[in-house]
Amino acid sequence: MEYRFVVPCLFGLESIVASELRELGAADVVSENGRVLFSGGVEMMARANLCLRCGERVLLLTGEFEARSFEELFEQVRAIEWERYIGVRDAFPVTGYSLRSKLFSVRDCQSIIKKAVVERLKSRYGVGWFEETGARHMIRFSILKDRVSVMLDTSGTGLYKRGYRLETNDAPIKETLAAAMCALARLREYHTLYDPLCGSGTILTEGALMALNIAPGLRRNFIAERWDTVGESVFDRERERARELIRRDASFQAYGSDIDPKSVESALGNVRRAGVADWVHLEVRDVRDFTHRSEKGTVITNPPYGERLLDISQAEQIIKILGEKFDKNRGWSYYIISPSEQFEALFGRRADKRRKLYNGMMQCHLFMYYK
Repeated sequence: MEYRFVVPCLFGLESIVASELRELGAADVVSENGRVLFSGGVEMMARANLCLRCGERVLLLTGEFEARSFEELFEQVRAIEWERYIGVRDAFPVTGYSLRSKLFSVRDCQSIIKKAVVERLKSRYGVGWFEETGARHMIRFSILKDRVSVMLDTSGTGLYKRGYRLETNDAPIKETLAAAMCALARLREYHTLYDPLCGSGTILTEGALMALNIAPGLRRNFIAERWDTVGESVFDRERERARELIRRDASFQAYGSDIDPKSVESALGNVRRAGVADWVHLEVRDVRDFTHRSEKGTVITNPPYGERLLDISQAEQIIKILGEKFDKNRGWSYYIISPSEQFEALFGRRADKRRKLYNGMMQCHLFMYYK
């Protein structure tokens, strides 16, 4: 059976997520602001959960419609065939948000949607109340300019939770954003990756997972595995497929360093848990001492911004140091994410290309140097 799915993503990553989905075999892929839609069966849903690097979660779209009153919301939600997804004992909590819409009270919308689902299931199962002791089916809704999307979360914990990052520094970059930076750098299995400000090693870990084609979700579970309509076997088959696609003969290597010994220790633990310790080499080193260890290389890094870790003058000084150390050299490319409007002036030269990205709610640019 074919379903319609929604993958929310950080703003600026829509095209990357869409490309990922097409490569995985998804059909009818459409990009919208902050999300990408695709079609497929439960196998494609499991594959997307396991293999997507830059999406935030995989949601099964059960209905979309206009609603400007609670009556309209109730009737439209009740019309959805919830019995196709939710069993008589299953739990179905409701969460969501509303922006620039007449139905602006999230709490009231939650209550109305919950009541509508209950009424639908009562009429189909012939019961007066629901235990909600079975498998969890999280209902998520979004209301934007009176347009309502009602979905079931198939992921559970967000996809950025790969399972390897138990230890972090004070301001870690999100795994999905780190993976997107690696994708924009066109990281390949034969590349050498560097991060001289590696912190807890997220960019290095995501780079290694990408270069080796290790599915980021292999070491975690997903809420839809417990659904009667899906089952563990679907995910088991997709996990086996993902394992067969790992590039075990890749020549990829990664080198990371940080001035903070605790960050390096944290990074070591993270790369081990991710299963990529054989390809990632870490050491305590000041960025001022950054050196090339290969004839060619790709540098991807997330320097401190000043807003959280260092004051602005210290953060600007680090950008100046990067400009001195990241010199033009044939075969070398540099990708640096920063919110600084003065980045290029501080770095010492204009980027060959720049791309707007969001690190959480903070607008940044990925400055790319490759010519």
